[in-house]
Amino acid sequence: MLTFLAAVFFLLITPGPGVLSTAGVGSGFGRPAGLRYLIGLFLGTNMVALAVVSGLAAVVFSIPIVRDALMWASGAYLLYLALKIAFSGTRIAFIHSERPPGILGGLALQAINPKAYAVNTVLFTGFGFWPESLMTETVFKFFMINAIWIPVHLAWLAAGIYLHRLDLDERTHFAINVGMALSMLMVVLLAVLAEL
Repeated sequence: MLTFLAAVFFLLITPGPGVLSTAGVGSGFGRPAGLRYLIGLFLGTNMVALAVVSGLAAVVFSIPIVRDALMWASGAYLLYLALKIAFSGTRIAFIHSERPPGILGGLALQAINPKAYAVNTVLFTGFGFWPESLMTETVFKFFMINAIWIPVHLAWLAAGIYLHRLDLDERTHFAINVGMALSMLMVVLLAVLAEL
């Protein structure tokens, strides 16, 4: 169980679209918007976990055309989200948005987030610690994953909010948001390349 907990922590703390976008929304739009987005991510990650545990994700991803369509949709949405974060709070009019992604944005991200599927698959199919009852083990895993997921994502949100509160000039704030957006896209690109 300790190995499982360590795996959960390190898999969740490492940068991926979820945590990077959480920091980006916090930095670009502040605490209330970040918390709404985080609620969506939380609901979405648990829906992904249920899809993995039930086998639905394996069935859906076994159909090549569906898998490819979801990969392209994922890339397009993550690019849109990255641009929204990068250009939030700037005077650049290309994609400036007054509206942060919100709960539905968080749900949508997790539904197409390759890291969410990979992490949940690893955590729920590996690290067995309750051989007497798969159901009991699965319930414990849900509880432990969420017990770590929540503070990790709140920490990333707090980091973004801290950046939002700093009295930074527009150029520096823009550079930080672009850096977060590019980091998020790089992680996604690496995940896609690993699938090819």
